[in-house]
Amino acid sequence: MAGNADESEAFGVLRSKRDATRYQILVEIAERQPAVNQREIADAIGVTAQAVSDYLRDLIEQGYVEKHGRGRYEVTKEGVDWLISRTEELRGIITHVSEDVIGQVEVETALATTAIAEGETVSLTMREGVLRAMAGDTGGATAVAVTDAEAGSDVGITNFQGVVEYDLGTVTAVSVPHVRDGGSRAVDPDRLRRVAADHDLLAVAGVEAFVAATDANLDPDVRFGSTAAVREAATKGLDVLLVATAPRLSAHTDELRESNVSYEVVDAAEEWADQE
Repeated sequence: MAGNADESEAFGVLRSKRDATRYQILVEIAERQPAVNQREIADAIGVTAQAVSDYLRDLIEQGYVEKHGRGRYEVTKEGVDWLISRTEELRGIITHVSEDVIGQVEVETALATTAIAEGETVSLTMREGVLRAMAGDTGGATAVAVTDAEAGSDVGITNFQGVVEYDLGTVTAVSVPHVRDGGSRAVDPDRLRRVAADHDLLAVAGVEAFVAATDANLDPDVRFGSTAAVREAATKGLDVLLVATAPRLSAHTDELRESNVSYEVVDAAEEWADQE
């Protein structure tokens, strides 16, 4: 019973229409003071001007508002204290809803690999960087479908249990010299094309890197925002070939280290030349 009492008290400002309206009116007065137009407040909070007048009279009697003449009002220290206490109360409500309520019903999206009915338990896997859901419990990570779905369509899932087992991807970072040091001409296009064939995704960073990929007849999957994209792809199990201009490489490797993603750096101008 104590839990219910605490919850009732925490939601007090929302459970009491009178307190909720007083809160809104005090906020509007604080924003507009000292010249306060009751009609504007009424329009702003969706009540009648007469209701605002009645609430104002009550707030003045309680010492929350002072009147300094016709249409001139000011929130007192007591009124400010009351606003602060109710604002803290609302902040607690927001935290409760976001962490305890919404957090418990978090909905993710997966790719349905079979027909799935709303409310059905599904098994989760990660393949080709995409979370996948299959009808039934196969003993691994599971969730509950919140939508119907046909095979090949997206499905909403919640109530996650277990951990989706999959290996992190790796990153091969090919360092391309700055144009002053040879740029794309220092990269062997045939070698680059062969290496790309062993990876799931190709990202380029810098014009020299883009030209090197183009010379190898490769179409990059990622050209912009490559730092975050490479990290995200690798953490979802994809092996990534990153072709990056030397000055841009450190930003990518720093991000990968912070995410505990395995990577290898290849200097195309030196290492590949030595191995040919």
